[in-house]
This record gives sequence, C-alpha cells and structure tokens, in this order.
Amino acid sequence: MAMSNNVIGGINFIAMLLSIPIIGAGIWLSTEADNTCVQILQWPVIILGILILVVAIAGFIGGFWRISWLLVIYLIAMLVLIILLTCLVVFVYMVTIRGSGHPEPSRSFLEYRLDDYSGFLKRRVRSHYKWDRIRTCLSSTTLCAELNQTYRMAQDFFNSHLTPLQQSGCCKPPTQCGYTFVNPTYWISPINNAADMDCLNWSNEQTGLCYGCDSCKAGLLENLKKEWRRANIILIITLVALICVYVIGCCAFRNAKTEDLFRKYKQGYT
Repeated sequence: MAMSNNVIGGINFIAMLLSIPIIGAGIWLSTEADNTCVQILQWPVIILGILILVVAIAGFIGGFWRISWLLVIYLIAMLVLIILLTCLVVFVYMVTIRGSGHPEPSRSFLEYRLDDYSGFLKRRVRSHYKWDRIRTCLSSTTLCAELNQTYRMAQDFFNSHLTPLQQSGCCKPPTQCGYTFVNPTYWISPINNAADMDCLNWSNEQTGLCYGCDSCKAGLLENLKKEWRRANIILIITLVALICVYVIGCCAFRNAKTEDLFRKYKQGYT
C-alpha cells in the first residue's frame, strides 16, 4: 500500500504543477487591455486553477500520509473540477468559433462586423449600460493616440496591419464611409456619409472617435476571441494532462485498497 500511496502523492504533485498554467492563463487574460475592460473569462479560469491547486494539495497530503478519507474527497472533487474545466473549454470553443475580419479595397488591414460573432459575445456589448462602461475603459488607453505618432502619410496607414480592437475598429471610421484621411484619428467627412450608422457615429473628438460604433464593438470581440483561443489551447493541454493524472490516481488508489484488503485478509488468516 505504501508504494501505491507514494504514487498518489507523486501524481498529485504533478497536478499541483498543472494548476500553474491554468492560473497563469487567467492572469495573462486579466493583463490584456480588452479583457481588463470586459471581465468575463479571466476570473473563472483563475478560480478554477486555484481550486485544482487546493484539491491537488489535499490529494498530495492524503497520499503521503495515508489518509484514506482525504483521498476519497480528492478523487470526487478532482472529477468535478475536470468536468468543469471540460465545460469551460467547450464553452470557449463554441463562443469563439464565429467571427473573422473582412478585407477592404486598397487596405492591408481587416475590418470587422458585429453580426459575425456569437450571440453570447454580442450580448456583452449590446447593452448601452455595459458598453458605456467598456467605452470609458477603452478610451482611457493610448493606442489611438499612438497611431498619430506612427503613421504620418495616408498610404503608410492604409498599408499597415492594424490591431482589431482600437486601431482598426475604434480609432478610425469604417472604410465604406468614404472619409478623407488627415491623420489616423482625424478624417474629413464626405458630403453624404449616411451609408451606415457607424459613419454618423464617427467623431474627430479624441475622446469620441468611433468608440460608439459597431465596428469598435466588433474589433473588441475579435481581440477577445483571439486571446480566449490562445488561453483555451493552454486549458486543453492542461485538461488532457489532468485526465491522465486522475486516471493514474484512480488506479493507484484502487491498488492501494486492494493491497490493504489483501494484507488484512492475510493477517486474519494467519
């Protein structure tokens, strides 16, 4: 039984290590500007990682100190956490499967449309109350202002590869509006600019720009989608490793109980 318990303790040490990339993925998401303004995924990931760490510590203690009831709690709790992590991985995949950029004539950057994204993500930005809070958060950053320092000429700007969030979606009017470039955040309006509501929402005021546009919301969702997918890759790899660790732990626990029963039987027989 000692050997099996040592195996359980050892693999739970591995499970403790596996909680680190989960917590790290959540912390990374919380440091990104868009996820700071739209706090959806980072806290569930961080909390799940911490719970896995706590349960793995319990399994580690139960394995090395041969506390059977603690091992039973560990096996049940870890199974629940693995199921929750699986649900989270599937959820992230499903809500990020839709949405992509659209090329525009004579432009190297892509533009984004809000209707292309999943209903869950769209609901995060549709509400005026929610978007006003997000808009205030986004407009407090310096990404749009940095464009004016980077691009002086129109052709340089049109040939650039802008980020989906602020630089493509929030810092400039949509290409279809037909605005004339002065600098990246200042554009001259055409005589007829009513082709789209985003064209009317554009403002040369540096606190306004296109922060009220659907293109800005779509750019935000595109950024979220890309970052969530990167985090999901980490979660998937960790999930597979956790499942392997859990299966080995179950086998070791079963062997430990079998050895214990055999030992008691042998003692009773003698």
